[in-house]
Amino acid sequence: MDTCICMGASIGNATGLSKLLSSEEQRQVVAVIGDSTFLHTGINGLMDMVYNSSSSTVVILDNRITAMTGRQENPSSGYTLMGADSYRVDLEQLCRAVGVQHVKVVDPYQVAATRQVLKEEMERPEVSVVIARRPCMLVKRDPVARKPAVTVDIDRCTGCRACLKLGCPAIEWRTTTEGKGVAHINSLFCVGCGLCNQVCNVDAIGDINE
Repeated sequence: MDTCICMGASIGNATGLSKLLSSEEQRQVVAVIGDSTFLHTGINGLMDMVYNSSSSTVVILDNRITAMTGRQENPSSGYTLMGADSYRVDLEQLCRAVGVQHVKVVDPYQVAATRQVLKEEMERPEVSVVIARRPCMLVKRDPVARKPAVTVDIDRCTGCRACLKLGCPAIEWRTTTEGKGVAHINSLFCVGCGLCNQVCNVDAIGDINE
């Protein structure tokens, strides 16, 4: 992440950067924004991006909640702040309504597929939107079914820390008695989502019974 200024600034920053860079470099500019922030102040930025013929990609992190301020509802969650059912804003239709021709929805838990879509959209010479949709793990109305915890094979672990970059609270860093730094999965927090398995390049993470 190269810039992080204020709530909703990413799309405007991307538009400005795309005007300063070469046509090839423009495609490397990606704006990242949450679903609630997109509704708060991102729609106008996306509209300007289309209007000004930008060549950037916008990634909307749709976790169906306002995570950064305490998990409040928002118009894309389908519930009011009091928890009553409400109309759920369709983010795909909203993006198309302001002129975006290419809108893709991905499941961020499918890492390889998500990477492929991002690669394809970043190659486009025009605005595109990728919506990464997966409910927040802490939203109680959408309970996550816990799967068996995974474990780390310390003999295979090279200490590359790729798994730590996920920011998962279950992944810890430990030093073995031999002084080797390795990843460790805290089984109390692990829900078995499988993300860490996918990013480990040496197959050091697997089911606890493997």
